[in-house]
Amino acid sequence: MIIKAATFKVSNSDHKLCPEDNKPEFAFIGRSNVGKSSLINMLTNQKSLAKTSGTPGKTQLINHFEINNEWYLVDLPGYGFAKASKKARHGWEEFIAAYLTQRKTLLNTFVLLDARLPPQNIDLEFMGWCGEKEIPFSMVFTKLDKLSSSEKQKNILSYKKEMLKQWEELPPVFATSSESKFGKEPILNYIDEILKTC
Repeated sequence: MIIKAATFKVSNSDHKLCPEDNKPEFAFIGRSNVGKSSLINMLTNQKSLAKTSGTPGKTQLINHFEINNEWYLVDLPGYGFAKASKKARHGWEEFIAAYLTQRKTLLNTFVLLDARLPPQNIDLEFMGWCGEKEIPFSMVFTKLDKLSSSEKQKNILSYKKEMLKQWEELPPVFATSSESKFGKEPILNYIDEILKTC
């Protein structure tokens, strides 16, 4: 897939206010500061489509970006640490859960995982929740440019082992680097495959 057009459509905190034109949607979510905005910008060939920040928790709304006039890339608020009040974080969790469980046009959720870290409980719990709610998702490892080849393999393998303690089989797994653009084509090709089955 080649992304020829990527435009911001709408931001909101209520899944009922999301676009109603029934275009397929692919959501991106992850722990705060996992490199989500950088990955979205890399996938769409845009430098500032999604706002990047050194401050975790910058994304606070459901952001819809229309891609090639065919589908939506949805940027969701990060979970975990963020410089926001407990009440604000609880509010995000509620509308994120509502979006993920009730949005009928959502075809896949890409869960971003920091490849530099060992398996994080918050990530494992979130993916477990997705499984319980039967929300299709994929695992996307980020920041691979920060690691040596042996570290990459070790960290990704440890995540897979941890997942297989609870799962009979793993969801699709992708490895990426926003800096080198590594992993871009596999993700876009996977989205294309799903779109062709719609």
